[in-house]
Amino acid sequence: MFGLVYLVVGVTFPNPPAPNERQFIWRLAAWLTCAVAFAIHIGLEHFRFRNVPHRTALHASMSVALGAFGLAAAANIHARMAGSGNQRLLALALAIWPIITAVPAFVFALVTAAVLARLRPYVPTHGD
Repeated sequence: MFGLVYLVVGVTFPNPPAPNERQFIWRLAAWLTCAVAFAIHIGLEHFRFRNVPHRTALHASMSVALGAFGLAAAANIHARMAGSGNQRLLALALAIWPIITAVPAFVFALVTAAVLARLRPYVPTHGD
């Protein structure tokens, strides 16, 4: 579900030309939206699903990787429809974008989940 959020944000948020001052605002809004989604995902994995830190990190980073793959696929489709772009590099993006986004996402989510686990250790409830 969160991978879809990242894809939708990446595809639907406007991307004005570089010299346009609104580009910074739109890119910042997209980044902040994705950061909030990522934080919510870590929170759900930790507090609601009670996953251990490495599982939380794996789930959150896989969503990031799926979103990046979706963006790379969208870039490939757009380039083919527009008849532009370096097809070889765009094809490589299908593998590279998920890797370069998932690895730091995993590390960040693992550290965050480990800190959350130390602040609020797992305590079994009546039904556990």
